[in-house]
Amino acid sequence: MTSPTRLSKKTDRRTAGRPKRTATALLWLLTATGTWFHYHDRHSNPLGDFRESKFSRWIVVRLAEDREGNVTLPRILGSSTESELAMDDFLLACSGAVKADASLPSGRLFHVVLGNEACDLDSMVSALAYAYFLHKTTGGDAALSVPLLNIRRSELPLRPDNLFLLRRAGLSPDSLLFRDQLDLAALRRNGRLRLTLVDHNVLPSGDAELEGAVVEVIDHHALEREPAPSCPVTVETVGSCASLVTERILREAPHVLDPQLAQLLYAAILIDCVNMAPAAGKVTPKDSRCVAALEAGFPSLPPRAHLFRELHQAKFDVSGLGTEQMLMKDMKSLGGSVSIAVSVLYLSLEVFMRRAELEAELSAFCAQRALDLLVLMSIRFTEAEEPIRELAVFGLAAEPREQVGSFLERAANPALDLRPISSPHPHLLAYHQGNALASRKKVLPLLKDFVRRRDDEDEYEDGTRVPPTPANSLAEGCPLDAGPPAFSALALHEQLARRDAR
Repeated sequence: MTSPTRLSKKTDRRTAGRPKRTATALLWLLTATGTWFHYHDRHSNPLGDFRESKFSRWIVVRLAEDREGNVTLPRILGSSTESELAMDDFLLACSGAVKADASLPSGRLFHVVLGNEACDLDSMVSALAYAYFLHKTTGGDAALSVPLLNIRRSELPLRPDNLFLLRRAGLSPDSLLFRDQLDLAALRRNGRLRLTLVDHNVLPSGDAELEGAVVEVIDHHALEREPAPSCPVTVETVGSCASLVTERILREAPHVLDPQLAQLLYAAILIDCVNMAPAAGKVTPKDSRCVAALEAGFPSLPPRAHLFRELHQAKFDVSGLGTEQMLMKDMKSLGGSVSIAVSVLYLSLEVFMRRAELEAELSAFCAQRALDLLVLMSIRFTEAEEPIRELAVFGLAAEPREQVGSFLERAANPALDLRPISSPHPHLLAYHQGNALASRKKVLPLLKDFVRRRDDEDEYEDGTRVPPTPANSLAEGCPLDAGPPAFSALALHEQLARRDAR
């Protein structure tokens, strides 16, 4: 994408001396190249020779300025194709604003909507949709709402279903912002960051310094976050986080929905809920209500089965991917005394284990990322859209590998029903997973529980943590909790006399 041209304003005698609070402008945009052009105030003539380009179009925007003269995000007032490209305009404006202002030590606040580190379709759409909703509904807010994909830009091609949906909805991947393009830690240090988490409710240990900036959470995973009055939390174990975002928009600002945004939300819910098939064990009544509302409001949405099939084929297309790319395609990690990553594989474990030099590639992958263990969760579907799952644990050190394998075999909430299968690799434990409804969303809490228990054991052995008081000693309280019993000389004399009488 071509870098945004520096925005410059022209003024004339009629505008000189006026308060610089707002300016109405004509903004020219070449959608074919993503190039931004200079804008002019309403008293200048902005109509040049751009009409001759079939790619050019105009949009009328209102550019609000704060007291220091900083231009805030354009508010779209009218457009030649506004209903189709409103989201695209918003994303391009965010990208331009971040490049121009985010690296400065002072300036506007950034309200970043951040998805999880796997950046699957649900996470990406939830971030885009909720940031757009905030932009449309917080006009008086000084903060700039920005959706941020929690991966490096170079990793987006590993998610072909994300790319497919963006292009189907008419959005250019070049207009998106990625984690390596915005320094959240620097914004936090400069007091310029608000953070909303979508599709996860706790930050990984590497982002612990951002915790104080979290102002809201919307998620569909198990709640791990401590409640705080300053941070509203919406956590429901529905099939898709996009359902929760859709519900919020429908309840508070249904006018924000347009065909483009509706298609993004619709697609995310369908793919996460496996085309709303009950056999997959994902869909909930709330997911169904949101899909029905989108279909009723936007009859032009593509048929469910057709859209799901296209997305599913794109998601499961791993042709041409190397081992490292397959592992990075959909990975989440957790830290502690044992560093573990969990990667979802979109092919059978049997096929994956036949890859040449697999042991060496897995070893190198773990070494590069300082991982002790790598958990692989294979997923594929039958023609009836029923999931087939397999699970593997890789690690060069035998003790943690065997411990995790044994822990998952004995897990009861949920029970995974793991049955060992033959593995040609000495450092890889392989299983068929009988409980095909237990997705990574269910397995991650089990692994976090394993790490917590192991950390506790290490602390006891090191003497850095005092073992808990035995439960029976606390049943009735300590006899001396209220201090020593009162006694007098007369009472003591009586006690001694009774003893002598015996």
